[in-house]
Amino acid sequence: MEKIEFTPVDDAKPVSFFVLEETRINGISYLLVTESDENGAEAYILKDTSRDGDPQAQYEFVEEDDELEMVGEIFAELLEDVDIEF
Repeated sequence: MEKIEFTPVDDAKPVSFFVLEETRINGISYLLVTESDENGAEAYILKDTSRDGDPQAQYEFVEEDDELEMVGEIFAELLEDVDIEF
């Protein structure tokens, strides 16, 4: 499992996440991440909001219910052996 580090916009302390899965939907990249590599850890869906040509990717937590459910269902299909609740 790949571990990546994110630096918040406000230059707060960097946060590390383990990437469980990634997908691209309608030209937008999404990551399913968790703070721990242990079973039962809480997972989050991040959305790449950067523009083409940006030097670094910018990710935001998906908070809109319809989008969260739609992307969550796709991740559930990709990870058949993982139970995802949203």
